[in-house]
Amino acid sequence: PMPDRHWVLKQARKYRHTFRALKCYRIALPRVERRLQREYIARKEKKRDTRRLWITQVGAGSAEHQVGYGRLISGLRQEDVALNRKMLAVLAQTEPFSFRSICEHVRSTAKLNHNHGPNAL
Repeated sequence: PMPDRHWVLKQARKYRHTFRALKCYRIALPRVERRLQREYIARKEKKRDTRRLWITQVGAGSAEHQVGYGRLISGLRQEDVALNRKMLAVLAQTEPFSFRSICEHVRSTAKLNHNHGPNAL
């Protein structure tokens, strides 16, 4: 179904267009639709970028304690530690001693599991 004419023109007023795009429904409709599509994509990209930032922060924090990011995440998963990437990033920035103890816990459990080989800690 076609969107309401009044709603489309009201949405078009929010954006920067020529005068005709603000008053003419046929010109405003595709512009509003494109804008809504871009906003939808931007919301998804924001989530993606934020997760990427958390991973970078956790990776940098774990590298300080000689634990790789992948080994930290897999070690936490094996130990059933329920900390997500966002919380790990916050801990790495604001609570360095707590984050260090988490890294040490992962390293100690990896050694207890007799993880021998080229990738052992």
